[in-house]
Amino acid sequence: MSQNHLPELAQDVVARALAGGASDAECTIAEGDEFTANVRMREIEQLKEAGSRAAGLRILIGKNTGASYTSDLSREGIEQLVKAAIELADITTEDPHAGLPEEGEFGSLTGDLGLYSADVEALETPFKIDLAKRAEAAAFSADPRITNSEGASFDNHVGRHIFANSRGFSGEYRSSYCSLSTVPVARDGESMERDYWYTMARGFGGLESPEDVGRTAAGRALRRLNAVKANTQKAPVVFEPRTARTLLESIFEAVHGMSVYRHESFLAGKLGEKVASDDLTLVDDGTIPGLFGTSPFDDEGVASRRTVVIDHGVLKSYLLNTYAARKLGMKTTGNASRGLTGNAGIGHGNFYVEKGVQTAEQIIAAIPNGFYVTELLGFGVNVVTGDYSRGAAGLWIRNGELAFAVSEVTIAGNLKDMLLGLETIGSDLEFRGSVAAPTLKIGEMTVGGK
Repeated sequence: MSQNHLPELAQDVVARALAGGASDAECTIAEGDEFTANVRMREIEQLKEAGSRAAGLRILIGKNTGASYTSDLSREGIEQLVKAAIELADITTEDPHAGLPEEGEFGSLTGDLGLYSADVEALETPFKIDLAKRAEAAAFSADPRITNSEGASFDNHVGRHIFANSRGFSGEYRSSYCSLSTVPVARDGESMERDYWYTMARGFGGLESPEDVGRTAAGRALRRLNAVKANTQKAPVVFEPRTARTLLESIFEAVHGMSVYRHESFLAGKLGEKVASDDLTLVDDGTIPGLFGTSPFDDEGVASRRTVVIDHGVLKSYLLNTYAARKLGMKTTGNASRGLTGNAGIGHGNFYVEKGVQTAEQIIAAIPNGFYVTELLGFGVNVVTGDYSRGAAGLWIRNGELAFAVSEVTIAGNLKDMLLGLETIGSDLEFRGSVAAPTLKIGEMTVGGK
């Protein structure tokens, strides 16, 4: 089947489901091509190129739900897809909250959202391999202490997403991205450390140069050499943007509609209350052109939007799909997310902290004694209680300067206190994925060392 017929195929699948006894139906079709080139020690280690095309169907018979998917888009494959979904709906338990969004909730953003760039498809394989080799080579040439490498990689993906349902909604969009990364290893005597850097963009023109990626990765690895274990103490903790993003991932789990419904979130029941520093504004925005969490509509056909989750410290919204919204007696925020099969879950668009005015250097310069965190280890975050304890590495701040490398310590606190104790937000917000934060300074946490 021609790819130009895929929107018609999605609508045909929905029509077949209704003819087979479904009271409502929605069909998702996804196709894509991906490429990966891994090099290590200047040699090609792995090349991978793959393509896929598949369809998923979710149906309702009253309040009973059934779902199935197939990569066989022939007439026989589609017939089996519909048959399997209907058979499953016949044996599932009725759910009073199941169902498609309401009629007035469907929609799609118009105009060019910058999700697809033709230059990604035009890249030749030898050129992509060379980019990875150049990034690794730049790391090696940055300093003689870069003696080893865990490799470098160039990845790209081009895809197409099609969605149709029985309420008359039909939409599609294309997307692309490419990325380049490298992981050098630095050595000084007995001390050996690794770190990485990467760049990612919707189009090739948005990538940093391989030389910049390699030099940045090398510098990050070198500054970790000869790390010591800091003394146990209470001190200000500064999260660089890469580690600050992980705090947002925990907050996302806390504002996830189903976590809230199950009372498995420290933010459940807190709408309208002050939960963070006045300086913190946290936004979920699926409408920003060119970014990685952007799409014209969510995975239920609801138009993407901008939702302010925390506004100057006050919790304003949870993130909801239709199901969670009904459970909580609210309206969807356009955050439905799913793969090809099953009921929609909840995802985020571009989930980020609005930037402040101080540079990272200014934040550090104002701290006489503190910890600058560049890596976090483990999963010691309890979103139910807010308890937070993770292994960490980074650099110790002394008299406003990054003085020496620190490793094998833990940082501990509680997310409730950490959000309220957020003292400074940096100006260095940039998106290297769909979750982004600038440098964040928390007034005090427990640093556990020797």
